[in-house]
Amino acid sequence: MTPFRHALVTGGGSGVGRAIALALANEGIDVTICGRREAQLEAVAAESGRIHGLAADVTDEASMQALYAKAEAARGPFDIVVANAGMAGSAPAHKVSLADWQKTLEVNLTGAFLSVQPALAGMAAWKSGRIIFVASTAGLKGYAYVAPYVAAKHGVVGLMRALAAENARTGVTVNAVCPGFVETDMLDESVQRIVEKTGRSVEETRAALAATSPQNRFIQPDEVAAAVLWLCSDAARSITGQAISVSGGETW
Repeated sequence: MTPFRHALVTGGGSGVGRAIALALANEGIDVTICGRREAQLEAVAAESGRIHGLAADVTDEASMQALYAKAEAARGPFDIVVANAGMAGSAPAHKVSLADWQKTLEVNLTGAFLSVQPALAGMAAWKSGRIIFVASTAGLKGYAYVAPYVAAKHGVVGLMRALAAENARTGVTVNAVCPGFVETDMLDESVQRIVEKTGRSVEETRAALAATSPQNRFIQPDEVAAAVLWLCSDAARSITGQAISVSGGETW
């Protein structure tokens, strides 16, 4: 691995964020995880002495600045930032309320920006660092009934490309990992919404979602974590501005 010492993983209390935090910690990197559910953060932190949980709201600028100040004072500057926090809803576009639209963009897009912005100047000055966005195949293609989420994740991919262009000469790489449907609590919530709206069984719904992948299966959190780990390695030092699809061939 690289000589990086301190990583931030937002949304680190479960699912993909938990898997990423554990993978980085297993490489000897101190990891600060954040989220709004302290009990979840504490449970993940208990799995590794290198993981430290701090409650924070990625949509609140002051909250993220406070997190940076506290975590960096304790363990040094972040040289890896993984913007993973996100949320999704489901409704036909003509039924999406303005409030739901704004909340989805606020968490997935504005939250991603606020998660990485405080690290940019320092990383550029040190000429070293990794910025990684956990986006989605929804940032690479369209899906019906999740217009706000698709718009937000396309925005995340655009943000990534803009930051990669800005930092191309600094030694800081900026990339996005774009998973398909991942076996997480968020997937379970999506399945339940579909079941309630369509009357399909859980088994039928899961089978239909898995079939979106040519491999006919769900991505596992550790597969996403492995892609993040590679992007943090020295072997990936020339990889920047890329939206890497982890989707079993659904997108490329």
